[in-house]
Amino acid sequence: MIRPFIAAATALACMLSAASAGATEPVKKAAAKAKAVKATKAEPPLPAAEDEQLAAAAMTHFGDYQCEQSKSVQVAMNPKFDGYVDVLFGKQRWTMKPVLSSTGALRLEDVKGQTMMLQIAHKSMLMDVKVGRRIVDECMHEKQAQAKAEAQAQPAAPSMMGN
Repeated sequence: MIRPFIAAATALACMLSAASAGATEPVKKAAAKAKAVKATKAEPPLPAAEDEQLAAAAMTHFGDYQCEQSKSVQVAMNPKFDGYVDVLFGKQRWTMKPVLSSTGALRLEDVKGQTMMLQIAHKSMLMDVKVGRRIVDECMHEKQAQAKAEAQAQPAAPSMMGN
């Protein structure tokens, strides 16, 4: 009388074992798929910087910028990609490509096309190019402050109007 019960229990245990082994297979496949999706969402490597970009990166003022309304921006070399810089403002970080314009201004262009930092002789500004507005303005690196002070110390150039 116990033997049929043991046989039934053994059969049930075998079926449950087989079912649970089959159930883990979809779980393993789902985990592998999630891992693959996560891997594809990782940021792809940036294109290698060419000579013009490396030259523009060398002209970048790295360090702290003091801005209007007691705000600040930090600019640092990107640790992974030569010729790229990281711009930090508050809790936001952008990886940017330095580009020298024909006017002499240095543009740091976000690789995702969202923001741009414009660096001119006496100030810099961080802009949201998608919305078309300044995020923060009147940012000044110590080298820009020095250049501004030197320019103000120079005598005024003669006017072209002859006055």
